[in-house]
Amino acid sequence: MGNDIDRAGVAKAYARWAPIYDLVFGKVFDSGRRSTIAVADAIGGRVLDVGVGTGLSLSDYSRTTRLCGVDISEPMLRRAQERVRTLQLSNVDMLGVMDAKNLAFADGFFDAVVAQYVITAVPDPEATLDDFVRVLKPGGELILVNHIGAESGPRKLFELAFSPIARRLGWRPEFPWERLSNWAARHGGVTLAERRPMPPLGHFSLIRFRKS
Repeated sequence: MGNDIDRAGVAKAYARWAPIYDLVFGKVFDSGRRSTIAVADAIGGRVLDVGVGTGLSLSDYSRTTRLCGVDISEPMLRRAQERVRTLQLSNVDMLGVMDAKNLAFADGFFDAVVAQYVITAVPDPEATLDDFVRVLKPGGELILVNHIGAESGPRKLFELAFSPIARRLGWRPEFPWERLSNWAARHGGVTLAERRPMPPLGHFSLIRFRKS
């Protein structure tokens, strides 16, 4: 199952999307983004934003929160860097091209890791989640916003029909909750702190894990 999304393909797709990304994703994902940032700001300290993209979120964080942002797409990050310069976001410590599964940070470096719409778009979600937890301090939080596949009903049927399109965007639309709960049980060093449905229509969930 792990290799059904090819990393170079995802990078290519996002390079194509970069110019219109803010337009398309800015509005749709707005409430998920704001909720995530509110949670991260409440934790404060040093926050890693994985899949920071064009840096749309960066200016929404409190200026007292220290930020590092990583993404697999260089064209996206160039836009994020422009944004940091233009808006003079002095709380952004670094932006870098990085693979989410192999973060170039020391163990226990961050108070929170934010990953919005990332985990369903990486080749190996479990190994990626492991690395997110590795760079968290004990007691730190992993804050995910994700599409979690419906367990049944009309939304499940829609997701199955939508699946081929979603895959071309580098998403797994049928990503089941069990995959996250099984990962957490196997990992053994995290506890679920919250699972909150997000608009539109609860298609997305805000999920928080705390490192033991």
